[in-house]
Amino acid sequence: MDDQAHAARAMWNCLHDWWTMLPKEKRSLAAADAAIRQARKDIDWLGALPAQSAQAVLKTYFQAWKNCWDGRAGAPNFKGRFRTVMSVDVPQGRDLNIVRVHRRWGQVNIPKVGRVRFRWTKDLPVGKHANAENRITGARLIKDALGWHIAFRVQTLEVKPRPHQGPEVGIDVGVTVPIALSDGETYEHGEWLTEREKAKLLRLEQRAAQRKQYRKPGERASRRLHHTYDQIAGLRAKAKRRALDWQHQTTTIIARSYGTVVVEALTITNMVKSARGTIEEPGRNVAQKSGLNRAISGEAWGRTVTMLTYKTARHGGTLHKVPAPHTSRRCSACGFITPGSRESQAVFVCKNPDCGWSGNADHNAARNVLHLYRMGLALVPAAGRAVVRRAKRVKPAAARYAGISLLQPGEHFN
Repeated sequence: MDDQAHAARAMWNCLHDWWTMLPKEKRSLAAADAAIRQARKDIDWLGALPAQSAQAVLKTYFQAWKNCWDGRAGAPNFKGRFRTVMSVDVPQGRDLNIVRVHRRWGQVNIPKVGRVRFRWTKDLPVGKHANAENRITGARLIKDALGWHIAFRVQTLEVKPRPHQGPEVGIDVGVTVPIALSDGETYEHGEWLTEREKAKLLRLEQRAAQRKQYRKPGERASRRLHHTYDQIAGLRAKAKRRALDWQHQTTTIIARSYGTVVVEALTITNMVKSARGTIEEPGRNVAQKSGLNRAISGEAWGRTVTMLTYKTARHGGTLHKVPAPHTSRRCSACGFITPGSRESQAVFVCKNPDCGWSGNADHNAARNVLHLYRMGLALVPAAGRAVVRRAKRVKPAAARYAGISLLQPGEHFN
């Protein structure tokens, strides 16, 4: 499978060079298909990639250019050996011959590899459960720091969900409390690595730094250093997998429980910018800001919103975004913004003499988020990146959002 993945990456790079060097009038899908067939005959090690997988590389490359022309993505580029995820497509589902061995394991046929066991983690339409409307159409092999994984592509008919009749809820995301809801519910998690794993990670990082300092400039890294890097990557991949599992479980519970979910429209890239500054104007509290940036990146707020977006739609609900400024400093009881109301990370005390409300700071922010939606201050996203790009040619004042729309209470933008 390693040989197939390297051959697929090399096939992509050769195809990219061939495509960019040809004149535009000679570029076509049929010419690229003929070039791939000839390359597999002339170069022996490209033959390690099955013919159907080579065709999948061509289709993926051509689709990448279509996405670029439509404005949905950038232009395809060269795939490096170390920064590219190793993957192989198996486009024909009939060649897989999936068999369930028992409750936890199954077997699948990989072209030019043979029968391979895999961990059975999802219900698959195999055997008597497979039909023309519910079947496996292909698979994709992916390698990460923890080994090889297989993802099956399933074609199925899904019933259109009924509108969710659940209540509305506002969500505030943070570092100390990852997810706080406007109804007083919180979702928290512990450390992604145990104490032994964190100690091992620190020891491996120190070992890698020690071995790296003896390497001369331009000299290749030793096998011991590569082995240390692999162990570090394995621990970090394990932590990421645990974080993903927690996010999936939490967002599924929220999508099933609430019909309307409201979140803040955060610009996370601006929030995690470095405070280092310049030589003329150096920044302040650089170390504290870098620690906060790591904590924000570790919580992956954008990924949480992405999961909530498709899961609420799957369960018949909707997700809306509201402006983020002052949601943490505004009192949810009286609506005033007074300096010093956030006495600590967890306590909010309104400084308005006519109010004086106090409570949990995260729940206060979540209630403000929900209140903005009920007032009709929901952000309306633009129709798409391609539409925005075309609008820039005619009207330069195109914005990422259509602005704050003063909606009437009860009106929603889907």
